[in-house]
Amino acid sequence: MKQMIVHCTQHITRMALLENGRLVEYAAERDQQQGLVGSYYKGRVMNVLPGMQAAFVDIGQKKNAFLYVDDVLHPHLDKQPEVKPSIETLLQPGQEIVVQVRKEPRGGKGARVTTHYTLPGRWMVYMPFAEYVGVSKKISRESERSRLKGIGERLRQGEEGLIMRTVSEDEPVDAVEGDLAFLRAQWEVITRRSKEVTAPALLHCDLSIVQRFIRDAFNPQRDELMIDSAKSVKEAEAFLTDMAPEGYKPVGFYRGQESIFSAYGVMDQLHKSFARKIVLEGGATLIWDETEALTVIDVNTAQYTGGTNLEDTVTRTNLLAAEEIGRLVRLRDTGGIIIVDFIDMEREEHRRQVTDKLESIISRDRTKTHILGWTHLGLLEMTRKKARHDSAGFAPVICQCCGGTGKVGTWLE
Repeated sequence: MKQMIVHCTQHITRMALLENGRLVEYAAERDQQQGLVGSYYKGRVMNVLPGMQAAFVDIGQKKNAFLYVDDVLHPHLDKQPEVKPSIETLLQPGQEIVVQVRKEPRGGKGARVTTHYTLPGRWMVYMPFAEYVGVSKKISRESERSRLKGIGERLRQGEEGLIMRTVSEDEPVDAVEGDLAFLRAQWEVITRRSKEVTAPALLHCDLSIVQRFIRDAFNPQRDELMIDSAKSVKEAEAFLTDMAPEGYKPVGFYRGQESIFSAYGVMDQLHKSFARKIVLEGGATLIWDETEALTVIDVNTAQYTGGTNLEDTVTRTNLLAAEEIGRLVRLRDTGGIIIVDFIDMEREEHRRQVTDKLESIISRDRTKTHILGWTHLGLLEMTRKKARHDSAGFAPVICQCCGGTGKVGTWLE
């Protein structure tokens, strides 16, 4: 069973997702500072750079957004030209263009934007110009994949494209059709507004943090939603009424004196999960170090001794570590290149067991993750897509003096 725990304060909303009591996702959003990912803007092309095959677009933010040539071409790969054209032939300075944010601004970089528009709904993702129907790879039954693809092909019109989401499995046609009608209406509003305003202008905001998680990771009939704000309870119920007209489990209003995160054990799990050193069951440890583009995770047996021999102990430790790493990568929203230094194993069979365990855990992650395999040095390589900021409100703050490279100590006289 899933539990979605929402803690609201004056200026920030924090959301924790528990699966059978274990924390698997955490996110926070400040009021008036909702993330940009998913939002639509009417922008103005400021610079076109042939050498980078990219353009900079003013969308009204502090930094101009970055638009790569691949994000200007047709969203269907089969309809793109065999030879990639120069960005100069596609865009000119001063041109007004509708773009969607696909990656948040970070550091000194502006947001990354695209013209491959998507609107996620409950059962599908709507793509107004993609001209194809896709089905989530997580739906494994071939008969169900064929059924959903057939439904999509019958419902889509003209240039429309649809991706049937994992949660659409076994859903009736009328539910999918209702979702499509809602998304079409949303796109019409965006299109109409784009003709009425002058760039730069915001055309459409993505949902709030609570609404996104209800839409993407919540079963209204089965899962529990508990919120400690009466106002947010009403907003969640209004959203659920639209999203699940067939009915939903009542939203809980937490009135306890103790913090809702403490009452549900979230705070304790957060402190343990976001530490640099994570202690696993039995005493084994993970050391978690992050840079801007690379995360390195070191696995140590430490005090763990549970095995009949050394190889057995090492394999058991690595399997425990793989399960925890799969959970923590999702929880910490780790992105970019991930290198895991598992303890050396002699047998290929044991390495395969560790890989299979990791894959089984990350299959529950809604963010695309690829396990690339083992290097010659025995390190496991992974990559994970990341679009949004770090888990605001809990991730460690980097020291402004040393950038996180120093150590706290006592100066000797």
